[in-house]
Amino acid sequence: MIDGVHRALQRITGRMSLGLRVAVLTSLAVALTLSFVSAVIFVMVRAEFESSLDESMLRRADAAVDAGVAETAQDPGLPAYVQEIADVRFFLVQGGGLLAPANSDPATVRALKSFREIEVSIGQAPQSMRTVRIGGVPYRVIAVRAQPGTALVVAQSMESIDHALARLRLILLLSVVAGVAMAGVAGWAVANNGLRPVRRLTAATERVARTSDLTPIQVTGRDELARLTTSFNAMLQALDASQARQRQLVADAGHELRTPLTSLRTNIELIGQAADSSERHLTVEQRHEIMDDVRAQLEELTTLVGDLVELAREEPLRHGPEPLDFAHVVNQAVHRVRLRAPSIVFDVGVAPWEVFGEPQLLERAVTNLLDNAAKWSPENGTVAVRLADGALTVADEGPGIAAQDLPHVFDRFYRASEARTLPGSGLGLSIVKRAAERHGGTVEVASPPSGGTVFTLRLPDSTSEET
Repeated sequence: MIDGVHRALQRITGRMSLGLRVAVLTSLAVALTLSFVSAVIFVMVRAEFESSLDESMLRRADAAVDAGVAETAQDPGLPAYVQEIADVRFFLVQGGGLLAPANSDPATVRALKSFREIEVSIGQAPQSMRTVRIGGVPYRVIAVRAQPGTALVVAQSMESIDHALARLRLILLLSVVAGVAMAGVAGWAVANNGLRPVRRLTAATERVARTSDLTPIQVTGRDELARLTTSFNAMLQALDASQARQRQLVADAGHELRTPLTSLRTNIELIGQAADSSERHLTVEQRHEIMDDVRAQLEELTTLVGDLVELAREEPLRHGPEPLDFAHVVNQAVHRVRLRAPSIVFDVGVAPWEVFGEPQLLERAVTNLLDNAAKWSPENGTVAVRLADGALTVADEGPGIAAQDLPHVFDRFYRASEARTLPGSGLGLSIVKRAAERHGGTVEVASPPSGGTVFTLRLPDSTSEET
């Protein structure tokens, strides 16, 4: 039954606004409460009226018995003066029949003759009380035993009590209606006032969707809605920061792409002009030089595009990363970089370290560290690679990094003044930092006074990941 009522309420309020729903449900709750209280009041007042009337009629009946009304009665009825006493009618039940005055209404006689009064007359019950309707008017009927075989029946009209109860019923009904109306108005006012922050959030959301304006909204109060507003503002700030990073990435990418694209366009135009004009003939050496330059620019462009795609990925580490040995990933990266930098000696010493992660991303991060070390190491220099307790250190014998550049080496497109003449996009170390963060690790850089640069990449083991 409760489920049925719940479903009915859902059907009724499902299409209403939240404010109207609160007002309707508040009005319904107040209506049920006031109706229950009014019913209890009505029943108690009616019972009190009947109890008071019964006590009064019993006193009159006992007084009539003590006065000897039953002994002075003349068959078939009672003396007329008795019928005039305080709008109370007296009858006798004797021998199973009702003794009534000669002018009594037959309907009244039939209504007042009952087995309950007969039981009182023969001594089976000390008294009886009941309510009957005679001609549409309610009467309270009480019977007491007057003498053996005789019961005195007293009947009194309840018309005044019935009118009083009708007035009380009307007052209670009007009270319920007024209470429900006031509850509805109060519920609507409270809902509108309480939902004002929600409406502000709704308007802000619509504004963001319509104009992409991420201006935070004002926070008022300290309640749950204020916390919701604060969280919404934090989301707007995070979204604004993400868009700012994207805009910066696009701007930096456009700046970095301009150099290789310009060089490619220049070389291609030069080749085209030589092909279109017989006067501008290119020697074999010039053609090889131009083609080598084109290949180098294409490789740089390919690397730059790949790095941009990797950095543009904002999604976290995929669910369910596979377990792997980080030492194996380091060995693979060392083997790959050795082929590209044959003049560099790689001194490798790694110990097994089980992690959860993406092999390709980790290998690319380690490769970037090794490529950076090989690029800055002198010819026949040594790059020391060590892996112990989850800490990978890559130390080169290069000139080191200036103190003012150390805080920025992991920034996108950041290149020290000494590195601007060397190939590269300034994204390799940013990818290393991204890989470390996505695997719950860290990466640090230091340039000791003795020279060279040391990069340290730390990754948590598989036990930490599971925990």
